[in-house]
Amino acid sequence: MKVSAQSLPFPSVRGKVVSSDFDGGDITSDCGALLVGRADDRIGLISALADQVIDARQSSKVRHTVESLLRQRVVAIACGYEDANDFDTLSSDPAIKLACGRAPKSDLDLGSQPTLSRFENSVSKKDVASMGYAIARCVVAQLPARTRQVVLDIDAYEDPCHGQQEFEFFNGYYNSHCYVPLALYVTGPDGVQRLIGAILRTGKGGSAGVQSAIEIAVGAIRERFPRTKIILRADCGFGNADVLWLCDKLRISYALGLSSNERLQVLSMRTQMQACWLYTFGKQRWADQGVCRAFAGFDYKAGTWERARRVIIKAEITNGELNPRFIVSNLPFPAQKAYGFYCGRGDIENRIKEFKLDLYAGRTSCHRFIANQFRLLLHAAASVLMTAIQEAAKGTELAKAQAGTIRLRLLKLGARVVETSRRVWVHMSSSFPNKYAWTAVYAALGP
Repeated sequence: MKVSAQSLPFPSVRGKVVSSDFDGGDITSDCGALLVGRADDRIGLISALADQVIDARQSSKVRHTVESLLRQRVVAIACGYEDANDFDTLSSDPAIKLACGRAPKSDLDLGSQPTLSRFENSVSKKDVASMGYAIARCVVAQLPARTRQVVLDIDAYEDPCHGQQEFEFFNGYYNSHCYVPLALYVTGPDGVQRLIGAILRTGKGGSAGVQSAIEIAVGAIRERFPRTKIILRADCGFGNADVLWLCDKLRISYALGLSSNERLQVLSMRTQMQACWLYTFGKQRWADQGVCRAFAGFDYKAGTWERARRVIIKAEITNGELNPRFIVSNLPFPAQKAYGFYCGRGDIENRIKEFKLDLYAGRTSCHRFIANQFRLLLHAAASVLMTAIQEAAKGTELAKAQAGTIRLRLLKLGARVVETSRRVWVHMSSSFPNKYAWTAVYAALGP
């Protein structure tokens, strides 16, 4: 039998010929896009972002509004379609169209790849800055009403470049041509780690963008919670005079990593010797356990600091090797508790991996730097909506699932979509194994 693109045969079953084609009609494999749209309806994120973009197009020639273009792009990213090229065919997907507020058959298809590419390259620096603050406000609005303390975690990560992107440079630390974006997360009393900001930086990294990222987040938090205590937590890449000065200016607490130097080694020598003694002669037999830790705090003033600050040392011996670590903090905690609080920042690295791998935050492949910053904000918006779905999944078997698992288990759902003159029917797969979780998330995202 001749095989054509219209007929794809499979082995016979009980004497019956099995063949397949792509003529099924309005069938989607991404019915979970409706949940993403429902999450946005609850948060109002896409509408808030669209309000920040100045549309300079001639209104008489506009077929796709800014809000429509933003919504289709963010919904598609959440569903696993990170490229505008996907809309060469995805623009007619019935579930994506429904999630964007369009009828699957009678309404115009979504924007095509050329339309999206022109849109991504039309935004200005002012638009991008306003969108960043809009994301921060929407995220803060999701914090519990009686929030009294929040933790801000900031970290940089590598975003490799593979072309001639504007302002990509060789970075010696990462040993690659790349961008070095910043990701900023806020954690409230509910324990949910929410992405509150993402700023693209040149490959040089350094201190660029740190001040503005922190100020935007703190401003959005103080706008809703004027008296909430804010604690900034970051590794030694941020433990410098500029960040400390900013913390004093904004009146926020901090626990920042501090790079070792000769003076810190001298000031902490007694604690390091104490750790060595405990490891060798202590009654707990630390050597048998393979690890020993001693903590202490002392005042220290670096040459670039305007005043002395409290530094905490963790003198740790692991398998006979001494490894002292330092942080600078103004938290009113004992040394061991303050350092333990600082170590909590390690979990944010998992959130950044989730942002990069599951939500494709590294797709900054436009030539223009501002267009790439805009793309990063689109992926940040998808992260915000995905976090809302993750939070809605509490009480189900997906309560602790990451974004990639949520997409696989809830969003990748087959359905047949039928539009009549009065209704749109979405017939989901009867054998879908996560019916309970899907309906629970649907209910939790409701009004």
